[in-house]
Amino acid sequence: GSQRNTHIGLYDLQTKQNEHLYTFEKDLHIISCSVNNEKTLLAVSFHQHTEDETASQLLQSVSKYLTLLIEIHPINNVRVLKAVDSCVRVQFLYPVEDRNASTESHLLLVSEDKYIEQFDIRVVAEEEHKVVIQKSGQLPRAKVADDLVWAQWDMVEQRLFYIVPKESKSTLRCVQFYPDENFSAILESHLDISVNDPQLKLVNFGYDYCQDQDVASKSLNLQAFTSKAGGLCVCCSLASDTPDEIMYSIYFLHKGYNKTFTVSLERTESHQLKEVAFMNLDYYVAAYLPGQFLHLLNIQHPDLLCHSLFLTGEDARIDMLQNCSIRSPLVSTVLDCEAGSLYAVSISDSTLLQLLQKSKRDSDRLAALHCALLYFQHTEDLEMQIIRWISENLSTCHSFDPIQEFIIASLYCRMCPETQNLDKLLPYTSLLDWIGVVPGVICATDIISLPVLEFQNSKGFWEKLNSNLESVKYAEPHLHYHNNVLRREWHNLSEEVIGLLLCSFVDFCLFTKQREERRTTAYLRNIFENAKKYVLVSIVFTLSYFARLVPLFEEEDYQQQLLMGLMVAQLKDHLMRHLQYVGKKKIDQIVLDYVANLLNLIHRIMKEVWRRYQLHSCVFCFDERGSAGEFAVFHIMSRILEAANGMCMPLPPGFHTLHLGLGVRCLPLHTLLHYIDIGVLQLTETCVKKLLKDLDDTEQNEKLKFSIVMRLPEALGQKVRQFWNHPINANLIARKYVKLLLENLGNRQCSRSIPERFSVPVEFLPLNYLTSMLTEIENQGVHPYEKQDHVNARFVEEMALKHTMTLLGLKYS
Repeated sequence: GSQRNTHIGLYDLQTKQNEHLYTFEKDLHIISCSVNNEKTLLAVSFHQHTEDETASQLLQSVSKYLTLLIEIHPINNVRVLKAVDSCVRVQFLYPVEDRNASTESHLLLVSEDKYIEQFDIRVVAEEEHKVVIQKSGQLPRAKVADDLVWAQWDMVEQRLFYIVPKESKSTLRCVQFYPDENFSAILESHLDISVNDPQLKLVNFGYDYCQDQDVASKSLNLQAFTSKAGGLCVCCSLASDTPDEIMYSIYFLHKGYNKTFTVSLERTESHQLKEVAFMNLDYYVAAYLPGQFLHLLNIQHPDLLCHSLFLTGEDARIDMLQNCSIRSPLVSTVLDCEAGSLYAVSISDSTLLQLLQKSKRDSDRLAALHCALLYFQHTEDLEMQIIRWISENLSTCHSFDPIQEFIIASLYCRMCPETQNLDKLLPYTSLLDWIGVVPGVICATDIISLPVLEFQNSKGFWEKLNSNLESVKYAEPHLHYHNNVLRREWHNLSEEVIGLLLCSFVDFCLFTKQREERRTTAYLRNIFENAKKYVLVSIVFTLSYFARLVPLFEEEDYQQQLLMGLMVAQLKDHLMRHLQYVGKKKIDQIVLDYVANLLNLIHRIMKEVWRRYQLHSCVFCFDERGSAGEFAVFHIMSRILEAANGMCMPLPPGFHTLHLGLGVRCLPLHTLLHYIDIGVLQLTETCVKKLLKDLDDTEQNEKLKFSIVMRLPEALGQKVRQFWNHPINANLIARKYVKLLLENLGNRQCSRSIPERFSVPVEFLPLNYLTSMLTEIENQGVHPYEKQDHVNARFVEEMALKHTMTLLGLKYS
């Protein structure tokens, strides 16, 4: 103040005003201060000697530092807590917010003499909510920690982290303070960090520029960060023998390993007096060196380097933070110690999208994609822009499939918040490993011992951390659902079975029953029926969530239903093994949501692509060639199919029909047939029926129809050939009929003797004999086309005569 007084106030983030608490009528060098939850008590630690004191006064035998406890509501007594020659920091404990006013406050005193103790301050309530300290002599106190060399206070969760040196290593401990005014040591972890300097380093206990600068030059730059998903990281910068290199380590205690990074600096003239600053962004930890680099490390999935984003140059600049005197006292906040300013820090979604669009390296693209999905939790507008980027960069990503990563990461982010421990059971990436490198960065990974936890009935962070540690003990990567078994079982199904499924599941059951595979029939019938339920729910969900922009036909896709049923059965089994306490009904709902979200994500991709190329919902016709936009959409659908096949995931009903329809419109005939032969395009009943009925019989269309009909699976061919009224098709039907009739006859012999020569010389005797034999077989009840009465021996004879006359160039009447 103007009168050289020292005023202490409390800044209100809501009103952006200072609330006056207390005034000292002298200019004091305050080291630390804290107010209790009720704003009735103030603890202050300051340097005793003011600037106007004379040299004679400085020589007096007085303590250098004084710690006071002051009644401020009402302003009354002042009590001396400490009068020592070492600096002391003060910190009141804060109970839960909804707790009623307490008659007791608790104060931590952190001394440079390497100990921390807690004072219990009892107060007596007076009128109008005023309180005074109970006069009971010396205040009760308890030792919290001793022989520490580093300490950090978590003001939100009321935790104290500190390090005790032990020989060549160090031991990290954590004390949790509870709302019931008790505290307990809850964590102990051995770290391979050498702390030889005896200077105490305090974090989040207030900031004294002069004293902290002196400590920073002699002590280890270290911070501990926690995340709401149960992550615990210890970050520290290390000394490097090379002047143009920076080294720092991140101990992922919840994973059981640490990563040490060595970064080659682009410019070495400005970093001599600076150190890496660490920031807590909850899902990410940031290592920041202004003017050099910004490293965003994924806390939940730090095993693959490609899930962390390393930025340099202009991309690594954080607004208004141009020096390294930075602390992160709270999640997503940064204190600029030199400027005395506290900033809120967040990841910019627009900047992430720019990085995604302009990055040239797969590692940067992959990290930006996962960061956007994980940090912003499937925002619809952000998803739309990511899908647009995917559609434009399908061929630029060489080490990963962007469609696969988008689908799997989006499913992970949507599903995991719903159920505890689900994040350890569902896949979060399509990559099994990563062999790429980040230019200028060397990473070394070391296994460390897992922390030891001691707690009872503790919810929230400690429960989640314990769950993470348990998953590490049981080989966490093996807990994540993988499609290897599904892929193997799916591929074991023969092409004949898949062909029958294209027709109907009833035919499939008859086929397996004939082969006496009753166990397989019952197993697959159960899977098939369950899949039908999932498909119905998924379709209803899809239609209610999205406008009908994309013409996906609501058809029975038995092949996809079987694949979906297999996936559902295996995912249920996987979750039941590890989530037994959840219950079968809940797991059924989780699997249902997973499948529904999977189909909806694919539909969402198609919807955005459809909208981008301005296609209409009525493009499913064959009377004209496809446009450039339709060809682009066909290419994207082919990549979606490739991604789904790679992950062995089902596709929405109608996908193959629409894909084939676009292929007919966009591809030349030889390319279309090649795509059908190699399985990129699948012949569906809906599309083939429409093709045979809508196209006229020009020479080009006849060639197309004939090529399609010849490639139809037998069961499907029987259903759709009747829609093409053409001699070629009729001849094919007759040939198939004869073949099936004779095959079904088997070893049975015809009871009728071979007929003698007919007396009519105009009859074609081989044909006459064949039709006579077919008639006899039909009379014995061997009829393969029971549902098509117009196909019989007479039909075969008619088609044979027509075909013969056509070949001879004669008219048939």
